[in-house]
Amino acid sequence: MLYTNKNINIISLIIAIIIFSILNFLFFEKNKNPLNKVQEVISTLEEHKDDKKDTQKSVEKLGEWYIEIPAINLIAPIEEGTNLEILNTKVGHFTDTNLQNGNIGLAAHNRGYEINYFKDLKKLKMDDKIIYTYKDFKKTYIVDTIEIIESSDWSYLEKSEENKITLITCVENEPNYRRCVQAKELIEN
Repeated sequence: MLYTNKNINIISLIIAIIIFSILNFLFFEKNKNPLNKVQEVISTLEEHKDDKKDTQKSVEKLGEWYIEIPAINLIAPIEEGTNLEILNTKVGHFTDTNLQNGNIGLAAHNRGYEINYFKDLKKLKMDDKIIYTYKDFKKTYIVDTIEIIESSDWSYLEKSEENKITLITCVENEPNYRRCVQAKELIEN
């Protein structure tokens, strides 16, 4: 059989119609009942209705020492020290920084490990809230510094009379630099 441009065009058209019909059938067959969409939306709303309760349960499981950052949906336990064993499971507290007043320094992984609590730290913006809880002590801080610093720069963790919290993590593909987010205590009048 001799294939001419006319035959090739007809065959291409038939193949396109068949593919379109199959895709159309699959899509509309799945979604032909409009109540399915409504039920799906209701189901999603019901799932999120209990988010606040789930968050409270999560906080209760964390114990007495944890950090919350609502802007990036983070609630994470904290442990003393910043060695690899601690950072593999929790946010680490720099032992030379304060536990309550002054400068509280914390570190966590942001990628490449099973648990990466600070993976979204780069999404924080000025004025985002950070809530820190240590036993009966609880303070809210407002982000006021977002910097990329050299890995040898420890000045952001120095003691301070001002109440603040400092979060440090790596910068992707930049082993000589660290991401540093600092927040000052929120003083409510």
